[in-house]
Amino acid sequence: MSLLSALQEKKQQLKRTETIITLEDGRKFAEFKNNIRQLEETSLGFVVDTKPDNIPAKVIDCLYLGSQDCCDLAVLRQYSIKFVLNILDLVETDLEKYLHECMHFVDVCVRNKTNVLVHCNAGISRSASVVIAYLIIKRNLLFDDAYALVKQARATVKPNDGFMKQLQHLKKK
Repeated sequence: MSLLSALQEKKQQLKRTETIITLEDGRKFAEFKNNIRQLEETSLGFVVDTKPDNIPAKVIDCLYLGSQDCCDLAVLRQYSIKFVLNILDLVETDLEKYLHECMHFVDVCVRNKTNVLVHCNAGISRSASVVIAYLIIKRNLLFDDAYALVKQARATVKPNDGFMKQLQHLKKK
């Protein structure tokens, strides 16, 4: 039996399923076998997160990492955070282009023992990348150690692939 024949036979045994695809603009499509049809219903083109993520993670003394929910004034006061650094995330963004300015800002806060929150929308990629870079460049940590420290403080961090590549090469330059 050829590989193609074996695959075709196995395909016949698979359970038939319908997949609902939701586009960014909210349009929905149903896919069944090789047919795709547009559904009349629409919805939000993204997952709505109703649970606040408003607890900043302390990475080192005076340096906090979190999501935009941490910018609530009550949260900032609770953690004595005086300064906030907001970061933009695009895979093609050259992280190093903005690092010097960001790290200088964070370093001044930390050296003056003033709490600073580095955040982005979700506190997962861009803000985590800036904090990891700060630890590598200003605190002389190796990438793996800096990443582990940030991951220990905030388990959900996951810099995008473009940022990860840039972070892994920071000390090599």
